Amino acid sequence: MEFNELKLNSDGLLPVVTVDYKSNQVLMVAYMNKEAYDKTIETKKVHYYSRSRKCLWLKGETSGHYQILKSMLIDCDNDTLLLKVHQQGVACHTGALSCFYREINIDTKEVQEIQQQDNENVLSIFEDVYNVILDRRNNPKEGSYTNYLFDKGIDKILKKVGEETAEVIIGAKNEGNEEVIYEASDLIYHLSVLMVEKDVTWNDICKELDKRR
Repeated sequence: MEFNELKLNSDGLLPVVTVDYKSNQVLMVAYMNKEAYDKTIETKKVHYYSRSRKCLWLKGETSGHYQILKSMLIDCDNDTLLLKVHQQGVACHTGALSCFYREINIDTKEVQEIQQQDNENVLSIFEDVYNVILDRRNNPKEGSYTNYLFDKGIDKILKKVGEETAEVIIGAKNEGNEEVIYEASDLIYHLSVLMVEKDVTWNDICKELDKRR
């Protein structure tokens, strides 16, 4: 995409959000002009436009804390750039990894209520899967893979849990997170079968986890 295809702000600049390519942690927010945009693509070292100095700025030029470009994404309105980078050293001039290290105190009651709702929604999915598995055990269905596992017994279930654990490990070694999501879902399903077999509920697990907080 050429720079002239992008929508600039009133200063003729493009806002840029820069994140760590592995953790997705926001490192900083800055701006680019055409020269910074082109130089970044050309050198794969991130350049910005300094509004205070009114000049091109190679991140890390004086500190050695370069940002190596891994990917570049544009938002749906073509007016904000997202860079994923390998941060050498730290991003902030204060010595902090990210420029966003200070928290503003807010009323967290509503936030906690929303988080509680999210937690309940996630747990409800786990419980729904668990209840389907429990129903299969109590009301066998011909051709059901779940019933196949129960029929084969605890050793087969444990073997599958072990195999799926290994698949998660293998998937985590590859780029991206699609394989981890897929394999972790398989693992959670087979773990749920084991839990039903052993009469362990998600409530039991949550109580144990709550003790460890």
